[in-house]
Amino acid sequence: MKSNSLQDLKKLHQQLAERQAQAAAEEAARRLAESRTRQDQDLFARAIGATQPLRQHGRVHHKPEPVAPVPLQRQRDEQSVLKEALSDEFDASTLLLVDEHLSYMRPGLGPDVTARLRRGHWAVQREVDLHGLRVEEAREKLSGFLREAHRAGLRCVRVVHGKGLGSPGRQPVLKGKVHSWLAQKKEVLAFVQAKPLEGGAGALLVLLAAGRGS
Repeated sequence: MKSNSLQDLKKLHQQLAERQAQAAAEEAARRLAESRTRQDQDLFARAIGATQPLRQHGRVHHKPEPVAPVPLQRQRDEQSVLKEALSDEFDASTLLLVDEHLSYMRPGLGPDVTARLRRGHWAVQREVDLHGLRVEEAREKLSGFLREAHRAGLRCVRVVHGKGLGSPGRQPVLKGKVHSWLAQKKEVLAFVQAKPLEGGAGALLVLLAAGRGS
């Protein structure tokens, strides 16, 4: 019985000794690692020389670039242009009043509207010159001009289409198309041939419906 107790005690001492040796070895390894780290830091410090700590600078926060607003009104206008495309098939000749001066008036207006327009009751506020343009160019330019003029609240504008003297056969092709286009535009209430000093047979005075800016 005593023999077994002695053997157990020896084993216990041996285990304690092994644990102490392992702990001592780990402690030595830790100290060696710390020593090497300090040596590396000293070596680096000697290599770069004296240093100064960087000043603390406040961070600059850049505001994100503002997102451009979606041009909704422009999109609506473009869609409106597509819906209200001016047709060359529309015959406005039956709607024109051919007296001493050519004129047009939307049905339902008073009979004196064209006379007042011709006398200058409404001052000309803006002008568009289509003279010399191709048909498609003139159609697009006139449509955009009328849309912008109506949006700005203008009431009277001048449309210069030319007399057609430079056209093949000296026929005023653009003149007839402008009459047709104007009669199709809901913004147009009436138009008359301009006075000689304002363009005569090569221009029209156009009365527009009241717009947003009126």
